[in-house]
Amino acid sequence: MTKLKKEDIDQQVFDLYDDYAHNKLSRRAFVEKLSIYAIGGITVPSLMSFLMPNYKDTLLTSAQDPNLDTTYIEYTSEKGGGAIRGLLSKPAKIEDTLGGILVVHENRGLNPYIEDTARMAALAGFITLAPDALSPLGGYPGNDDEGRSMQRQRDRSKMLEDFIAGYSFLKNHPQCNGKAGVVGFCFGGWVSNMMAVRLPDLAAAVPFYGSQPKENIDQITAPLLLHFAGLDKRVNAGWPAFKEALDTHQVQYTAHQYPDVNHGFHNTSTSRYDKEAATLAWNRTLDFFKKHLS
Repeated sequence: MTKLKKEDIDQQVFDLYDDYAHNKLSRRAFVEKLSIYAIGGITVPSLMSFLMPNYKDTLLTSAQDPNLDTTYIEYTSEKGGGAIRGLLSKPAKIEDTLGGILVVHENRGLNPYIEDTARMAALAGFITLAPDALSPLGGYPGNDDEGRSMQRQRDRSKMLEDFIAGYSFLKNHPQCNGKAGVVGFCFGGWVSNMMAVRLPDLAAAVPFYGSQPKENIDQITAPLLLHFAGLDKRVNAGWPAFKEALDTHQVQYTAHQYPDVNHGFHNTSTSRYDKEAATLAWNRTLDFFKKHLS
C-alpha cells in the first residue's frame, strides 16, 4: 500500500472527509466518492487509512505523566443529560488556586485527542475539565464513527446545558481561582461561542473553527480568541456577519485566519493536522488564558 503524504492528496478529498465527518455523507457514499481519487498508486484503502483518526501514535501527552493529576469525575447537569462524566486534569503539584479551562469536544464525544488537549492545558498550569456529552448514552464508544452516530441522538441545546453545568462545576472547584474559560473544537467551537452568549461571568472563550451564534451577540462580555482555518469554507462563511455584530456591540475579540489549512487543523490524530498552525494557535490560546484567568 502506498504511503501517502498530505501533498499527494487533492483538496477535494479533504473536503469530502469534512462532509463525512459532519454527517453530510454516509460512510458508503464517502467511500464511493473517494474512488474517483484512487488513481496511480493511490487506492481507496490507502486513502481511508490516511484520512481516519490515529490516536495510538499521535497523542502529545500521557495520562501517566508524573507531572499530572488526572481523574474521571461525574457532575450533574439538571437542565441537560443528568449525570455527566468528564476528565479532570491539573498539575500534580499545586501551590495556589488555578484558572480553569473547560475543554469541549467535537461532534463525536470525548475521544483521546480531546483528553490529550485537556492534559496539555493542565501541564501549562491550569485545572481543566473535559466533559463527555455522550455520558447519557454510555459515553464515548471507542471510535469516532459510532461517536458521531450517538451524538446525533442528543439534542444540541441539552448538550450545551451539559457544558454550562461543567463550567459551573469547574469554576466552583476548590482548586480553581474562580476564573474559568472555555476552549472548543468544531462542535465545541460552537459551544464556546454559545457559552460566551449565555454566561456573563465567563472569563474567556476560544472557539477553534466553530459555527457562530446569530442572536444575542450583544450579551457577550467575555473576551474572545477566534481561530479559523483558511480552507474551511463552511465555517468561514458565517464569519463576516459575526464580525460585524461583534464590532457593532463592541465585543472584545481577536481573530486569526490560518492560511492553507483545513478545518480540524489542531487535531493531531488526522491528516488534516498542521503542526505549524496548530502550535501557533495553541500557544496563542495558552497566552490568552494566562492573561484572562490569572
